[in-house]
Amino acid sequence: MEAGTERRGPLVRPGVHLGAVLLIVGAVQFVVGMAVTQLGWTTPYSLLHNYISDLGAVHCYYYTGAEPRYICSPWHDVFNTSIVLLGLILIAGLYFIRSAFPPRRTRLVGLGLLVLAGVGAIGVGLSPEDVNLTVHTASALVAFLLGNLGLIVVALAMLRDTRWDGFRLFSVLSGAVGLGALVLFVAQFWGPVGAGGMERLIVAPILLWAVVVGVHLLRIATLRPEPVGAPATG
Repeated sequence: MEAGTERRGPLVRPGVHLGAVLLIVGAVQFVVGMAVTQLGWTTPYSLLHNYISDLGAVHCYYYTGAEPRYICSPWHDVFNTSIVLLGLILIAGLYFIRSAFPPRRTRLVGLGLLVLAGVGAIGVGLSPEDVNLTVHTASALVAFLLGNLGLIVVALAMLRDTRWDGFRLFSVLSGAVGLGALVLFVAQFWGPVGAGGMERLIVAPILLWAVVVGVHLLRIATLRPEPVGAPATG
């Protein structure tokens, strides 16, 4: 069999399980953080018309642009802390699961793009929309674009690896949905889902991928080192 074409067995290194847990925790705590922050609103918060970032706004004000609305998020610290944690935990989780992919360039590029998406998430939390809109918008674009693009590239890193059977298509479709929603969001072609709904279609594939892949990796057996002095096999 030629080098580089071998199929790997269904085992992962011990650190991969830690990374898998981190991916799940990062995504879940962010969803919870958004839900908790919404509870602090005294005015209606719409999943279809409010941006996700409205949850992190430090001040109360009227937004007069597309889809005018009153923004006031008393518990903005919860959201901003949660999204910073999302970025940090995602980066750490990706580091620990890297060995679950064959060592090829697509692994480096795909996981690298997802790491940059984590950096973007941190930037979003550190620069709320009503404090530094330029940095906030740039950070969100990095998270949206590179995160979903990273899912597609990671799917290429899964090729010829039995541990990822059935997950390559899932990764490609997840990234494609997110990128498609990003294009529609930028073009302000929101349809019945509104700007907020379209933005959530950008973010949801990344969060869902983290949870699904994390659960999948936890179900794969851990590679155990051979005892010292054990006879060589093969």
